[in-house]
Amino acid sequence: MRRIQVEPGGMNTAARVPGEFGDRPNQPLSTSFSEPERQSDDDPGQPLTYRLSELRQHPSFSRLRFTVPASKLSALAEQGELAFREPLLVTRERVVIDGYARWELARLTGRPTLSCVEYELTDEESLRWLLQKHRRSNGMNDFCRILLALELEPCFKEKALSNQRLGGQMKGSSNLTEDAIVDVRKEIAAAAGVSVGNVTKVKRLLRTGQPELLETLRDGEVSIHRAWKWTTESPDRQIESLRTYRNKKGVSKAIRDLISRHGRHNLTTSPDLTSLVRRLSALSSGEFNSVSVSVIPVHGKTIFVTEELMRTLTSYRESIPVWPSSNR
Repeated sequence: MRRIQVEPGGMNTAARVPGEFGDRPNQPLSTSFSEPERQSDDDPGQPLTYRLSELRQHPSFSRLRFTVPASKLSALAEQGELAFREPLLVTRERVVIDGYARWELARLTGRPTLSCVEYELTDEESLRWLLQKHRRSNGMNDFCRILLALELEPCFKEKALSNQRLGGQMKGSSNLTEDAIVDVRKEIAAAAGVSVGNVTKVKRLLRTGQPELLETLRDGEVSIHRAWKWTTESPDRQIESLRTYRNKKGVSKAIRDLISRHGRHNLTTSPDLTSLVRRLSALSSGEFNSVSVSVIPVHGKTIFVTEELMRTLTSYRESIPVWPSSNR
C-alpha cells in the first residue's frame, strides 16, 4: 500500500520541534502550523502516513546539495519522541516542503513511517513555501535562500516576457528590457527575503567566485558582501584573501579566549621586546612573509606571539620567556 489514510483527529499537529532544520532552537512547542497562503478553507491539506522510502527531496534541494546540519540533528534528537509530534508538510508528489530534519532523523533511527499533511502545490508554489519556511530566523542563511530563489528565475522571466508582449513591447522577442530584468531580480529578492543588491552580488559570485569561497558562503562563514568584494580579484587572490581572513579570525578568537581566561596578573615575566625585534629582523624573506599581523580590540600596549612563531624564533627562546603551558 503506497499510503495510509488517517483520521484528522488521530494525528497530533503540534508545531515544529526546536532544533530542526528550518527551526529556531529553544522555541516552545506551538499548537498549530501555518498553511500555504494559496490554500482555501475547504482545502486544509490531507493528513496521511507515508513510509520514508516514499518521500523525496525537493528537486532544488537535490541540485544544490543541501543537507541537514549535524548540530540541528543533534538538537532534534534530544527531543526524543517529541521530535516526531509535528507532521511533515509534503506535496501530492510526496516532495518534502517542511520537516527535512525529522525525515533524516527518522531514517537514522530506523523509524519506518512519518505522519504528513499533503497539499496540492505546483512546483513554483512548493518552492515559494519552502523558502518561506526557511527564512533567516529559521536557520537558512541569505546565500542559501538566494540560491533556492534563483531556481524560480525562469518562471519570473517567462512572466516578465509575457507582460512585455501583452504591453506591446518587443513583440515576439525573447529578450527582457532593463526594467523587466530589474523586476525579475525584485521577485527573486522577495522570494528569498533579501535585498535586490544581495541577489545581484550572489549572481556575480556564482559567475566568478571560486568553489572554496562559495562553500564558505553556504556555511555562513563569510558574508555575501565580503565575498563579493573579493570577486574583483584573480582566482588565486580570492583564495589568499579567504585564507588571510580565516587566519586573522582564528588568531583574534584565540587571543580573546586567552585574555578572557588570564588576567595580566597571571602572566609570567614580560617578553624581551628588544630580543624579539632583533630576531624578527633576522628572519629570511620567506619566513618574514609568512608572518601575519592582526590588531585586536584590547586595552594596553601588548604584543602576543603565537607558539608556531616562537618555535621559529628558537635561537632567542631563552631571552623571550614563554607563558607556562598550564596558563594556556
